Amino acid sequence: MRARHLSIFFIFVFGALGGLLFGFDTGIISGASSLIENDFSLNIEQTGFITSSVLIGSSIGALSIGTLSDRFGRKRLLLVASILFLLGSGLSMTAVGFASMVTARIILGFAVGSASALTPAYLAELADAPHRGSLGTMFQLMITAGILLAYVSNLGFLHHNLLGIRDWRWMLGSALIPAAILFIGSLILPESPRYLVEKGNIDEARNVLHELRKNTNEDPDKELTAIQKIANQPKGGWKELVTFARPAVIVAIGLMLLQQLVGINSVIYFLPQVFIKGFGFAEGNAIWISVGIGIVNFLCTILAYQIMDKFNRRTILLFGSIVMAISIGILSVLNFTLTVQAAAVPTMILIAIYIFGFAVSWGPICWLMLGEIFPLNVRGVGNSIGSAANWIGNFIVSQFFLVLLNMFHNNVGGPFAVFTFFAILSIFFVIYMVPETRGKTLEDIEMEMRQKAALKKSAN
Repeated sequence: MRARHLSIFFIFVFGALGGLLFGFDTGIISGASSLIENDFSLNIEQTGFITSSVLIGSSIGALSIGTLSDRFGRKRLLLVASILFLLGSGLSMTAVGFASMVTARIILGFAVGSASALTPAYLAELADAPHRGSLGTMFQLMITAGILLAYVSNLGFLHHNLLGIRDWRWMLGSALIPAAILFIGSLILPESPRYLVEKGNIDEARNVLHELRKNTNEDPDKELTAIQKIANQPKGGWKELVTFARPAVIVAIGLMLLQQLVGINSVIYFLPQVFIKGFGFAEGNAIWISVGIGIVNFLCTILAYQIMDKFNRRTILLFGSIVMAISIGILSVLNFTLTVQAAAVPTMILIAIYIFGFAVSWGPICWLMLGEIFPLNVRGVGNSIGSAANWIGNFIVSQFFLVLLNMFHNNVGGPFAVFTFFAILSIFFVIYMVPETRGKTLEDIEMEMRQKAALKKSAN
């Protein structure tokens, strides 16, 4: 029993490791960028492009991986992503100038984008319905763990030029360790039983399901029958995405764009600069604040893991939207009405409350639902579209946050007022657009969508 339990734990932890590398490789640059700028004598635009080049690669990686995963399987593509993580991490550690660093970061972006599109679908397809919420949340938990590890790595290596190698090279190179673990794990992980059924490997799918469901109350043979019924649908493509699966596309794009437009990555990427430019903090103190926020983010995502299967997805999303809207709305008002000195401590507290609201709701649930709402025959392509929307939103926020901050003369109330608008918008989006998926099998969710599409078609 214990060996089997550890084996299931191993499968989901290693399956979600792409999320850890996702968080690590997007978070690590916050501490390394100023050091790289000095070493390579870069201007501000070049430094900014090194940061955002990962997002360019991520958008391309996310869009291209979906059809490939439907064709070659989730497991094989995770293996390819791990190789790209190794290559990108190694090249960024050994970069000799601006061009080679950008090339390395774009390769890392391919890997991050691929992991963001692959992992939610893979975890959703392995999990049983009653535990899919908590197991799917492991992806977001790994992202927050990766961001926190990146901050710790930045602090640990700062000003330590070990073996005569610059500190920022050790920061970027430390990503090689989780990338190597993901590579080894990808060799051992099972293929998705849904993909196996689609390819006609019924016996292998049955074996995988029996192993995965051994310590649950679920009937693997009944689940296999339901999967086979769905897998017999004709192979979907872009036409199916814009016809009966269109509601899923709208929900995926809306969730993933709003997850970014509420401003989370402005906090992850730029929090030290907010406190340096907005409140006159020393650099060291500002980095420690970002570590504190990273810890809050990680701990609140553990809480999300605990509650995800106990409450409806929509209820948790609405709770998070309300907490975010209130906290950053108050933050905006305070920064326009109080002096800089008086607003500093309340701003820190309100950002922590905002992070709590995001980390227990929109952080994990958007990735979880991305893996749930698409029909099997277009799940890879659908996940690509949703993931690409997330990276586009991320790019918009990361490109324009400092511009907004400058426009409001380094008053953080300005950018956060914009984020408050999107947090309020997210409440209405959940109420009117987002379906409930808790406790339903992936096949149940798909059949409901097909029935609604059929009713709509007959009504027309």
